Amino acid sequence: MEEKVAKPAGIPILRVSSGNIRNDALNPDHRFASMPLHILNKDGRPGMTRRQCTGEYKIKPIKQKVRELLGYPYPARIPKGVFVEQWVGISTDEFHRAKDADVKYMRNRHPLLDMSWSRAECVRYLTSLGLAGTPKSSCLGCPFHGNAQWRHIRDTSPSEWADVVEFDAAIRKGNARANASGNRLLGEAFLHRSRVPLSQAPIDHVTAAERAALHIGVDEADALENGVEDGCSPWACRGDADALTRDDFGLAT
Repeated sequence: MEEKVAKPAGIPILRVSSGNIRNDALNPDHRFASMPLHILNKDGRPGMTRRQCTGEYKIKPIKQKVRELLGYPYPARIPKGVFVEQWVGISTDEFHRAKDADVKYMRNRHPLLDMSWSRAECVRYLTSLGLAGTPKSSCLGCPFHGNAQWRHIRDTSPSEWADVVEFDAAIRKGNARANASGNRLLGEAFLHRSRVPLSQAPIDHVTAAERAALHIGVDEADALENGVEDGCSPWACRGDADALTRDDFGLAT
């Protein structure tokens, strides 16, 4: 879909990568940038591992490519006044995540905020262009996925679902590098926030936010504003600042 739209418009698509986070997590000889796994400690208390994956697998390779495009690869010093303007697709539903870049050679703009567009308005616009199936940005096995996104993977891509179920089981004792170095996880790690194996997780439970969005007459933007958005987002991860409720676990309040 990207090529279908971008190529006729003369917009080049550049793909960057820092490797495969799944392979890195399971390789005892590879440095692993921690992903925010849900932890069940031995005493039954819930926890979460640190999130380093955004910086390592998203922001770092983008900065490297930007430096390359400017003609000043690391560690070359970029002259004052030389910069790129980076457009970031954050909508009004996530306005609090719109931030300036942390380096002078990148300047962030947020065109959706300039137009006061919510995610619902983006969906309506894409639908009007015949692009209703445009997926949201997200990592396949992101622990910040909500039930709706886990169901979507399971119901639309059996091979990807098998892949994330396998990875969830493989990551149960934490990343391989830490285990090999003697820093074993004191508990168990899971991809789903219920802290049970993904194959058994209550992903068919429809959360309050989903019910509101499906209710006749309720605008999707209003529902999302009062609920927990799934998974990743352009440029960076939503992070653990997003509130979670007992309803998200399929538990009674």
